[in-house]
Amino acid sequence: MASKTEIVTDDYKEKYGFSDPIESYAVKGTKGLSERVVQEIVRLHDEPAWMEQVRMKALKHFLDMKPPAWAPELADIDFQGFQYYARPTERAADSWDQLPEYIRNTYDKLGITDAEKKFLAGVGAIYESEAVYHSIQGALEKQGVVFTDTVTALKEYPDIMKKYFGTVVPYQDNYIAALQTAVWSAGSFVYVPEGVKVPMILQAYFRINSRNMGQFERTLIVAEPYSEVSYNEGCSAPVYSSQSLHSAIVEIVARKGSTVKYTTLQNWSRDVYNLVTKRAHAYEDATVSWVDFNGGSRLTRKYPSIYLLGPRAKADIISVAYAGAGQVQDTGGKAIHLAKDTTSKIISRSVSKDGGHTAYRGLLHIAKGATNVKSTVRCDALLIDSKSTTATYPYMEIQEDDATVTHEASVGKVGEEQLFYLMARGISEGDALSMVVNGFLEPFAKELPMTYAVEFNRLMSIEMTNAVG
Repeated sequence: MASKTEIVTDDYKEKYGFSDPIESYAVKGTKGLSERVVQEIVRLHDEPAWMEQVRMKALKHFLDMKPPAWAPELADIDFQGFQYYARPTERAADSWDQLPEYIRNTYDKLGITDAEKKFLAGVGAIYESEAVYHSIQGALEKQGVVFTDTVTALKEYPDIMKKYFGTVVPYQDNYIAALQTAVWSAGSFVYVPEGVKVPMILQAYFRINSRNMGQFERTLIVAEPYSEVSYNEGCSAPVYSSQSLHSAIVEIVARKGSTVKYTTLQNWSRDVYNLVTKRAHAYEDATVSWVDFNGGSRLTRKYPSIYLLGPRAKADIISVAYAGAGQVQDTGGKAIHLAKDTTSKIISRSVSKDGGHTAYRGLLHIAKGATNVKSTVRCDALLIDSKSTTATYPYMEIQEDDATVTHEASVGKVGEEQLFYLMARGISEGDALSMVVNGFLEPFAKELPMTYAVEFNRLMSIEMTNAVG
């Protein structure tokens, strides 16, 4: 594996790799996973009895399980070595001025405060285990739109939380879902009333600061009939020589005729394990879109999925992964057709360089009786050099004859003729490589909001410039 100096760029360190002091934290984290830790999280959140019961059941389930055989590296993770809770401030602020200066400066450096003023309908900032800031435009609040953190939602919207929490992703779903349900402590809660269309983007930014931190994001989005909402999330962490863990569960409930778009631009440092379960339930005439970029991190396992539960529901998944030295990006998407006249599209593109490994892992399921289904799956991989690798694991379970399904896959290398053509016109080798890669990833980039698109192009430009020294 390449050394840290080879795989962590100065550009990353300057913008994302800094860390903040932890001496002034309201609650400093302690390492280890136990009933006591879970009970302490419940106490600090002042949670209802039903949530404590769910957590304890999930913890027991996790401790009784073994890592899945298809993900052997999970057995190498020391789950007792992480901090499972840390609180930087006593409460979430509704003004940046209410935050400690070091936290405010962090989000200034990341461009979040400036973006809120110019482009966003609401912003949530999750730092370590807690939301430190949430804000939503007053006009949307008057229409009944809720954008807060999940801990606050337990107190202020208990009926909605109890109705939906764990219904899309139950703790029994998988190994990491059990752990996450036991120790979750941060995330976004979004509720959009019937017929309300949120005209601007809601955004959350997840920041790990401490060494050996475990961040357990829990997000719930409920879109009532004929509503519309777009939600973006960004992620980053400092550079350490020891492991950190980000484990998220995202549950989306898209009711009849609603539209939900969820966009992720992930740029964790390369000592973070990123283990995520993201799933949506799409009812009659609903549309759900996942737009997902996976860069950074030591290991990512993420397969956004959409269950099409009602007629004419639609799923769109665009999954993009970039793996450099010492990185594994195991990503993809799942479309589960359980109703007639439903459609889905999964597009996966990956780039590997310097010995990085990418994998597409996807599932297309069409149930018996789900007639007139149309689905397209396309996964393409680009290898920058001979040291890098890629793999494809497509699973298709077609139980209905009345369905139209297409599947395409390709693996290619950057062509020397392409680079020569561009360099002959005065373009440097790094810029030429960046242009080729950005063209390959164009289906993803065009789906991004402007601020995310600029950041994405900058990230890829940095990586490709480093690729040629």
